[in-house]
Amino acid sequence: MSAAAPRGWRRSLATASAAVCVAAVCVAAAGVSGPAAAQGAPFAYVPNEGSGTVSVIDTGSDQVVGEIRIGRKPRGLAASRDGTRLFVSDQPASRLVVVDLASRQPVGEVALGASPEGVYAAPDGRLLAVASEEANSVVFVDVAAAREAFSVKVAGKNPEHAVFSPDGRWVYASAEDDDTVEVVDVAARAQAARIKVGERPRGIGFLPDGSRAYVAAENDDHVYVIDTTTRAVLARVPAGKRCNGIAVHPSGERVYVSNGGDGDVAVLDVRSNTVVARVPTGRRPWNMAITPDGRKLYVANGRSNSVSVIDTTTNTKLRDVAVGELPWGVAIR
Repeated sequence: MSAAAPRGWRRSLATASAAVCVAAVCVAAAGVSGPAAAQGAPFAYVPNEGSGTVSVIDTGSDQVVGEIRIGRKPRGLAASRDGTRLFVSDQPASRLVVVDLASRQPVGEVALGASPEGVYAAPDGRLLAVASEEANSVVFVDVAAAREAFSVKVAGKNPEHAVFSPDGRWVYASAEDDDTVEVVDVAARAQAARIKVGERPRGIGFLPDGSRAYVAAENDDHVYVIDTTTRAVLARVPAGKRCNGIAVHPSGERVYVSNGGDGDVAVLDVRSNTVVARVPTGRRPWNMAITPDGRKLYVANGRSNSVSVIDTTTNTKLRDVAVGELPWGVAIR
């Protein structure tokens, strides 16, 4: 199945450029009282589920500059908009650990539903969405108060990721065991729709203008392209063996897909819905994040205990950075 260029694609470039500028300002402002300012570049935070830590990588030098002890099995994570706190899901403890980024020390926790995984921040920074697998729910956390605001039970089983749309109105949650994307209306605090995709959906990403969502179906080896207005699947794009993670370039021109079985990242051209490059990584590449300027992609390699750094201009791997055991993902702030 194929599709024409997404609606508002050119508009998304301008929107994305503005968003990148805003993100850069946020990073600089937050770093005035913290470690980021001295380095002049954002940090990449990598949860290591095998070692119970978060590795801190300076994206300017690509060196590990810190290690934060979190708990038994950290997985998803997201930073506050002001860059002062990091929120990390500790899966076996069913909690969200709150980390002060100036001291790089845990300072609190939020009780969550059973088996929390992906953690994502709303565009305005006020809420976090946490996918709680065994509870079959999305838990929304008030960032300022560091407490649960509300929870939405979803129809699909085992949601792993729960990602806000760019306008903050919707959360798309990937239900691994139902092969669906569960759509949550944030204002209504209720599920609004279900979208059927391929077997075992994992990572989700939106174009900057919100017109399309991209969902990696791990056991289907394809990425599903969803029209967010009609909630129809527009295209099914072959990506690679056991595709799972999704990252979208700030320009809206490229979507990156990690292929756990192939040990590489596929670069998807948004206009043609075709793979235009494959970049080798470590073993079992998993979740990813891209720098605000769009120049570097950081890929967690779960079986190599490393993070691959990819130059998005040349689509080449720059280096591998050693981190803790079984890295699950990356957040950049």
